[in-house]
Amino acid sequence: MVFFIASLAECERLPFDLPEAEEELVAGYQTEYSGMKFAFFYLASYLNLLVSSLFVTILYLGGWHFSIPFFSLFQTFEWNFMSNGISEVISIIIGIVITLVKSYLFLFISIMTRWTLPRIRIDQLLNLGWKFLLPIALGNLLLTTSFQLFLL
Repeated sequence: MVFFIASLAECERLPFDLPEAEEELVAGYQTEYSGMKFAFFYLASYLNLLVSSLFVTILYLGGWHFSIPFFSLFQTFEWNFMSNGISEVISIIIGIVITLVKSYLFLFISIMTRWTLPRIRIDQLLNLGWKFLLPIALGNLLLTTSFQLFLL
């Protein structure tokens, strides 16, 4: 959750788009760019959001593995009628599709967050970062290191 909120802030999505919010009435990139430059600007923004969704998917959701633990997608199909190479290609394609579906789910959540949440002020953003996200991240770090030390 902390990584997802940090990725929203890194992509400067709506709750955290303070550089855009301060200048949007007078200047900003809406008035400076037009045509293809404006389109490339927004395309880069959404590509950054897609890459951060892929990072969340690969790091925290298991990437190309199927999410339901007792339903193994790759062992239910018997590929006896095909050669071994074709079954590996089909397994790779299914893994890519599963990864893209998971990342598009987080992309949809990011877009829905932009549609539903209002823009926050700078003092609210600082309170969120210093009083909520930093203690959770440090607690997570402490918990992870203690588990790793006890497992050695």
